[in-house]
Amino acid sequence: MIVVMNPGASGEDVNRITEKLKQMGYGVHLSSGEKRTIIGVIGQRREEAAQTLEAMPQVEQVVFITRPFKLAGREFHPDDTVIKLGDTSIGGSELVVMAGPCAAESEEQLMEAAETVKEAGAQVFRAGAYKPRTSPYSFQGLEHEGLNYLHRVRSETGLLIVTEVMDQFTVDEVAHCADILQVGARNMQNYFLLRELGKIRKPVLLKRGLSATIEEWLMAAEYILSGGNYEVILCERGIRTFEPYTRNTLDLSAVPLVKQLSHLPVIVDPSHGTGHSYLVPAMSKAALAAGADGLMIEVHPKPEEALSDGPQSLNPDQFKTLIKDLKGVALSAGRLL
Repeated sequence: MIVVMNPGASGEDVNRITEKLKQMGYGVHLSSGEKRTIIGVIGQRREEAAQTLEAMPQVEQVVFITRPFKLAGREFHPDDTVIKLGDTSIGGSELVVMAGPCAAESEEQLMEAAETVKEAGAQVFRAGAYKPRTSPYSFQGLEHEGLNYLHRVRSETGLLIVTEVMDQFTVDEVAHCADILQVGARNMQNYFLLRELGKIRKPVLLKRGLSATIEEWLMAAEYILSGGNYEVILCERGIRTFEPYTRNTLDLSAVPLVKQLSHLPVIVDPSHGTGHSYLVPAMSKAALAAGADGLMIEVHPKPEEALSDGPQSLNPDQFKTLIKDLKGVALSAGRLL
């Protein structure tokens, strides 16, 4: 349930009620808006507890939430969540572009790619140091060495870094070099990892699972939020369907739907969503028109030589052209790029 405080409730009033809720055995999460504070209450539904709270003069109303995702839902947090990282905001009026190669292959490759995407207008550099692959014989990433290279990219270019974390044992290592920790589609329901990410205070980019429903996706976000980390970014990257002509089926209807259900920012990955570089421009434009808060695009200096996902990667010239084209789409959607 959620406890909606009166607009005039003071900080002391909020503290008094949160302490009472804790004494009653509930978990408590606060959401402070411009006009009022909402207290998210996690625990077994008890009608008598609601009646006790509603009798307090500082409480406007108590509302039971029927959806299973409590903290990710708009009932708990009516306003959009905006995640701020330096001069970059994710979820606000400005759109964010995350771009870079699928995998960190060498220091030279990363620096070249980073300079390219920064010049074109990207704010966040993406590259995987740890690479979960379907085949154990495929390139698995440079791991710790790749993280060191990403650290240099951040130091020398000023770009923010997003990179994938594979398990709960490497969260601290990845967090040392990354500004945003990515949970890949295969790990969306790795609950031990999600619980660990709930303990850190860095944004988490949560990709939708290969065959995950929207409710399962939001429940995965709930694991992170319930741990106390409220900076979660959702990423639609396509789901597995019967269609063989694309790598996945990019579910752009999920963008406006999730933004209605949840306050969390949503970005779209058209590279994994389609698997073909020639489809990325059209799907990028469609994603912004659908209301996405940003894009994650694979860009490689030489896609034909990429060790991972070359067919879906743009080359530098294609990426620069795309960013120019996206500015008009963003403007028509009332956003800035």
